[in-house]
Amino acid sequence: MRTENFNMITLALSKGRIFDETLPLLKTAGIEVLENPETSRKLILPTNQPDLRVVLVRATDVPTYVQYGGADLGVTGQDTLIEHCAEWGATGLYQPLDLRIAQCRMSVAVPAGFDYAGKVKQGARLRVATKYTHTAREFFAAKGVHVDIIKLYGSMELAPLIGMADAIVDLVSSGNTLKANQLVEVEHIMPISSHLVINHAALKLKQEPIRRLIGIFAAAIAQ
Repeated sequence: MRTENFNMITLALSKGRIFDETLPLLKTAGIEVLENPETSRKLILPTNQPDLRVVLVRATDVPTYVQYGGADLGVTGQDTLIEHCAEWGATGLYQPLDLRIAQCRMSVAVPAGFDYAGKVKQGARLRVATKYTHTAREFFAAKGVHVDIIKLYGSMELAPLIGMADAIVDLVSSGNTLKANQLVEVEHIMPISSHLVINHAALKLKQEPIRRLIGIFAAAIAQ
């Protein structure tokens, strides 16, 4: 008969940069994930701590898993967190730490040669492709710029190239992808990093181990 370990702490991570940059923070406390997510087909990965496991979910789903108790805590980009809270609210989510990992910026980019400043000054209505619809809408509204938001989930750079949009709002790290597609940044909206989020109920029910993990992350980023 299977019994549930109610002391088990579940940490939600997404594959890629956030996963890779979270591991060194855990390692400072001797915590290691025992399987490689790139080679393992498992979605639940054990660690060398018997009461801590990692679940792999889509980056956009991390706040949802934490908010609804599928995970006790998670690491998610500020971009994802803003959009999640705008749509679903932050009820049930505690956000104690900016982990300062997976850093990049959210920017407006347009095709090279497009007179963005001139269009804005003229009061033109711009078509903007993005998956960050709330952030983009708030940004342009604050500037008094009229926009039509086109929601896309990927390949944002393609939209201006085929004439579907005048501009994009997306995350930029090195800027190489923009350059490869003849796009240029024209405005920076905000710096982005990854944050620790915790389920409020889990924090009450599993206070000691979760507080310990918060302390581990806090100590690691302070180094």
